[in-house]
Amino acid sequence: MTLEAPVDGGLIAGLRSFAGDHGGAKAVIEYVGRRGCRIVLVGEDGAWGDQFAPATDVAREACARAGVVVENEWERELMDNMRPSNDLWRSMARRALAR
Repeated sequence: MTLEAPVDGGLIAGLRSFAGDHGGAKAVIEYVGRRGCRIVLVGEDGAWGDQFAPATDVAREACARAGVVVENEWERELMDNMRPSNDLWRSMARRALAR
């Protein structure tokens, strides 16, 4: 008998919303320790965002239910598709200047 963690409907809705807003999406799931895992989404238009899930199996199930393809790792094609927004560039610059 295996116990499955419940998949939050809000997580699925967030994944679907992102994919819908950006012409589809692919995801990479990154384990971040006790907190769970981060689902990094890359839209077909180059936009990216993230969601958090309590465990990797929950993240994979949520992506499957939302129709988001999960990549096993950061492939070059996926990274080449990412287009950071101007706001992200500004926030990264502030962090670099604050050091």
